[in-house]
Amino acid sequence: MAKTNEPTIIKKYANRRLYNTGTSTYVTLEDLAVMVKGEEDFVVFDAKSGDDITRSVLTQIIFEQESKGQNLLPVTFLRQLIRFYGDSMQGLVPSFLEYSMTSLTKEQEKLRSQMSEAFGATAFDAIEDQVKRNTEMFERAMKMFMPFPAGEGGTAEGSEPAADTAKKEKSDSGDLDQMKRQLEEMQKKINKLTDKS
Repeated sequence: MAKTNEPTIIKKYANRRLYNTGTSTYVTLEDLAVMVKGEEDFVVFDAKSGDDITRSVLTQIIFEQESKGQNLLPVTFLRQLIRFYGDSMQGLVPSFLEYSMTSLTKEQEKLRSQMSEAFGATAFDAIEDQVKRNTEMFERAMKMFMPFPAGEGGTAEGSEPAADTAKKEKSDSGDLDQMKRQLEEMQKKINKLTDKS
């Protein structure tokens, strides 16, 4: 459907069905999400009362997207948002969020190109690779605390040869020593900060 200056009218009936008056068809929340992504404006009215329920339907779309595992809203953000309800700052939040999202939308292409320039086309691959390395190092550190990692008191069937195990233990020990040094340095910095206050 071609974009017009007038928003498309969607009617919501008591049976929760949504009716697109522009195309004379029933639609789903997913269809409305596609319309939003295509920058097609619409308003939703309750078919019985005539009330504008656009805000609650858009919130439902967000809920649907979040429940599919496409988590865009961090838990801390959601908690902070809930805290603003009934707060004296409540009136400022909508305009602040609208301004922030408008700025992000305007700058998204610029941000994409900057990410690409800074980290290359495979920026997300590099981040994923770093996460994998961190996970492996954490797993190795955890294995050091397990006295018998594969069976009781000895090696399990299919375990690594003793030489490989010794190399890994030495590497794990080095990683653990490095982590200990970093923790000690952090503790010193914290102590300095608390001494100053």
